[in-house]
Amino acid sequence: MLTPDPAAPLKQMVKRHGILVGIDSDGCVFDTMEIKQKECFIPNIIKFWGLQPIAKYVRETVEFVNLYSKWRGVNRWPALIRVFDLLADRQEVKDRNVKVPELQSLRSWVEKETKLSNAALRKEVERTKDEELANALAWSEKVNADIADMVHGIPPFLHVVESLQKLQQVADMIVVSQTPYDALAREWREHGIDGYVQVIAGQEMGSKSEHLRMAMDGRWTSEQVLMIGDALGDLKAAKANNALFYPIVPGSEELSWKRFSEEVLDMVLEGTYAGDAMSRAVSEFERRLPETPPWMAKNG
Repeated sequence: MLTPDPAAPLKQMVKRHGILVGIDSDGCVFDTMEIKQKECFIPNIIKFWGLQPIAKYVRETVEFVNLYSKWRGVNRWPALIRVFDLLADRQEVKDRNVKVPELQSLRSWVEKETKLSNAALRKEVERTKDEELANALAWSEKVNADIADMVHGIPPFLHVVESLQKLQQVADMIVVSQTPYDALAREWREHGIDGYVQVIAGQEMGSKSEHLRMAMDGRWTSEQVLMIGDALGDLKAAKANNALFYPIVPGSEELSWKRFSEEVLDMVLEGTYAGDAMSRAVSEFERRLPETPPWMAKNG
């Protein structure tokens, strides 16, 4: 029996308009990044890896990686590895004689797996019976359960719906995200905006770059594709496909959407956004997402 291809909806898209727009969800359409990280991800990282003695530093490190840095928006597994690497280097952690797990099994899995999802990790756990991977899977499933229980009633940012309404007239749209599909579909349906997009693509369908590539294939050329996102991973996905990119700047999300609705969409349609206008927007965006954590900057 053939296993269904989770990416089939992207590969089978029907082109209706001359432009394809990919839109990230968490932190881009919905103001959900803070509550998910601070109330769902962080408490469970502390719990599942026994990091209570350094809870303060875990919180600070996770918030930097997943909310306020160049790693914002990356898949949860590489993000978790980055958090543990930064924790292991912190003098405050060393002073407390806390051994930060090295996550060797998880690192190996992340390096070889292209679809970094719970389903893929579950298969690896079943194959290897690896305890570290089993713990990581249990953590991820608990995070998802907590998100389903806690994260609701959060509407899209101001100016998102009017932007989607304008886009619907001129573009085909897909959600491009590394959030699990069930959470994405629930949030988009809850606020009645799922009907604006053809496909909701979560982590089960591959990386963000793969989402765009599969949707574009044989239908849109790179200059006809725009990615809208709030993280450098979204910019990377656009660059990988030679597509246009418009940033929703963290901390200035509503202003970013207002500018898109009132100015940038027309520029995209007219073919005048590529070039200086996009370069300026991207440069400002990159300045807002640093690589060096504040505790290292102070020490430096």
